[in-house]
Amino acid sequence: MLASAQRVASFARLRAQKLDRDGAFPEDEITALAEEGLLAAPLPPKLGGGGLGQDAGSAALLAQVLMQIGAGSLPLGRIYEGHVNALGLVLAYGGPEQQRRAAADALAGRLFGVWNTDDRQRPLCMEGGVLRGRKILASGAGWVGRALVTAATPDGPLMLLLPLSRGERADLSGWTAQGMRASATGAVDFEGMRVPSSALIGEAGDYQRQPVFSGGAWRFLAVQTGGAAELLSLMCRHLRELGRDSDPHQRVRAGESAAALETATLWVERAARHMAQDALPPEAKVAYVNLARGVVERAALEILTHAQRSVGLMGFMRPHPMERVARDLATYLRQPAPDLALQMGGAFVLEQEGGPW
Repeated sequence: MLASAQRVASFARLRAQKLDRDGAFPEDEITALAEEGLLAAPLPPKLGGGGLGQDAGSAALLAQVLMQIGAGSLPLGRIYEGHVNALGLVLAYGGPEQQRRAAADALAGRLFGVWNTDDRQRPLCMEGGVLRGRKILASGAGWVGRALVTAATPDGPLMLLLPLSRGERADLSGWTAQGMRASATGAVDFEGMRVPSSALIGEAGDYQRQPVFSGGAWRFLAVQTGGAAELLSLMCRHLRELGRDSDPHQRVRAGESAAALETATLWVERAARHMAQDALPPEAKVAYVNLARGVVERAALEILTHAQRSVGLMGFMRPHPMERVARDLATYLRQPAPDLALQMGGAFVLEQEGGPW
């Protein structure tokens, strides 16, 4: 599977500059993921998948797969991570028939996604089996064929797995971020959509159940780490090509960046293993992933700073690939509540005696 991810990453890397425009989407790269078996890989073998991420060993492999894809294209990595997340939630909370249908869709090459962020003015809710409102910051809007969304109900937030056609209900005009332009991120309006009972996944409140809710963040950390690795690679290649790799200051930056990248990688891989181990208490899993969020952010920002100082103005000018990767990484690093995650991780550590893990 790692070799498959590397092939897709190489393909995505070649096309990334062309796709760096508003409203773009890596359609051919998603097709490549399907052809390499990676869309179905997170499914258990009994459902036709490869069991990727199903235990501690394969969870570490999933982390490496996500890093590879993130290195090739951060927008593609974000979309693939959402696909993996959606399948994982269906496998965790869906019934046997829902799991079988989801597996058949993934094997057929259909793309899944998770959309949780509500429009504050029109939050998504369900009344009498009919949806009202819309989701925002939905990556893959208009392209995701199976959207797992959360909707408010009288009993609490409920997960729904909804089929969507190409372009249906999507509006990408609001995504004006400097980076992640090829992620087709936008709003999706579900006003008036009728929801059959077969679309309800699990019980009200399951989406926010720990440790899956917070602990699953390790997957986007893996994608971000892949982007940081790509940035370091581009920096080193630039310095070699210009004959500046013997400069002692550049060597220090390269060494510090490599150390930061290794730190992030080790934390992400261990977070993946922790989340797959039943013996570890849920609160310990969540705390470890919360701390890993801070580690990866600091490492990525350190590499970003070193890369931009080393390459200089050229690294801010198109079509230098570092310009795009730096924008994408800086944008993708802006995940919600980083300070709260660190505070919660620290609180857990302080409560333990004899070491938290």
